[in-house]
Amino acid sequence: MDNKKRPEDIGRSNGIGYYAMRLAITQSQYEEERVKEEYASRQLKVAVTETGGKTGLDFQDKVSRSLIGAALNQGVIDRSGNEIHALFHAAEEAKRGVLVNSTTDTSVAVKIAIVRSEHWISVAMFGTSAIHPLSSHERCGLGVMHI
Repeated sequence: MDNKKRPEDIGRSNGIGYYAMRLAITQSQYEEERVKEEYASRQLKVAVTETGGKTGLDFQDKVSRSLIGAALNQGVIDRSGNEIHALFHAAEEAKRGVLVNSTTDTSVAVKIAIVRSEHWISVAMFGTSAIHPLSSHERCGLGVMHI
C-alpha cells in the first residue's frame, strides 16, 4: 500500500477503521507487535489496552479510564479538548457494537485498539460477552472520528 497522500484522500479516513479492527483481533503478543511495526512504518500512532466488567456503568467507566490512559500514555493523542473529544466519540460508537442487546448482568472482556492518522482516530473493540460461561460469544465494535 502506498503511504503517499493523494489529493482525493484529503479529508477521508483511508481505512483507519480497518487498521484498528485488525489490531484489535490480533491473538498473540507476537502478532500484535508485527502489526504495530507495520503501522509505525505507515506513520500511524497506536495504543492497545484491555478491559472488562459487567455491562452498564462498571464497563463504561472502565473503558473510559482505560482508553484515555492508553491513548495519552502511548502518545496517540495530546491533552487537547478536540483530540480527547474525538477519541471518546469513536469509543462511544465502538461500545454500541459491543453492547448491543446486552443485559445489565452480562460480563464483557475486550481488547481495545486505538489507531490514529493525522486527522482521523479509530477505536476497535473485540472480545467476548456472556451472561453465563456456557453462553460466551464474540463481539466487536468500531468507531471512527475526525480530529
